[in-house]
Amino acid sequence: MKDALAIHRWLLAHQIHHEIVRLPRPLTSSDNLPEILAASPETCVAVSVFVVSGKTGTEAVAVVGSVGDPPGAKAVGAFLGAERIRPATAFTVNSETDYADGLVCPLLLPDHMTVLIDQRLIDRIDPDDAVHTATGERCTALRLRAFHLFQLMSGKPVDLTTPRTLGLASLASPMSTA
Repeated sequence: MKDALAIHRWLLAHQIHHEIVRLPRPLTSSDNLPEILAASPETCVAVSVFVVSGKTGTEAVAVVGSVGDPPGAKAVGAFLGAERIRPATAFTVNSETDYADGLVCPLLLPDHMTVLIDQRLIDRIDPDDAVHTATGERCTALRLRAFHLFQLMSGKPVDLTTPRTLGLASLASPMSTA
């Protein structure tokens, strides 16, 4: 399993200034980062893993977003044109990412894995701001500049806003009855 030391060594090899933060209490998932670090949820980055089934088969997909506004399965499924999408089991997360479930770091994800980055994450964070993410370990987190994180992630930024559905009111004729 990947851990803070593997991430630290990889970032040192890329000459990226970063900090491995020792947490005052253990994480149960990346969703706890804002509370434990007293940081804004928008600057805390989490990775959700979904199992997506479509015409070409079934695959695990990693989705990177903020803890404050994580992308939903419905939006991810709509973007990918999936026939079926569901959150991955802990076993699938562990085996596909080599990170502990709930503590997946957006760095060092396998090359074969599809990685999507929620465009809202990039749009809402100043590149010079510090962001926090899990390291695969319960007692540490990674802090680095958003610019470096965005530069080093292997995925591509995509629009993962939930698609709007047309209701009856929007289908009504705009004709005036006066």
